[in-house]
Amino acid sequence: MNIESIGTWAGEVYKALESSETRMLGLKQIKKATKLKKDELMAAFGWLGREGKIAITTNDEDIVLTLV
Repeated sequence: MNIESIGTWAGEVYKALESSETRMLGLKQIKKATKLKKDELMAAFGWLGREGKIAITTNDEDIVLTLV
């Protein structure tokens, strides 16, 4: 894992969220759309969160990401 990889994963997550009608997806939906592993997703979430591009909440024991 390196910075370049994390940036690439963040881009994949961002594209998945952007293409969603609601611009909101749960962890399972993002995992299915991107085919990334959980640790790769968490790194991407951190990247996007630090940039202020997503909001992270929980809903029925699922992590939910929303573009802001």
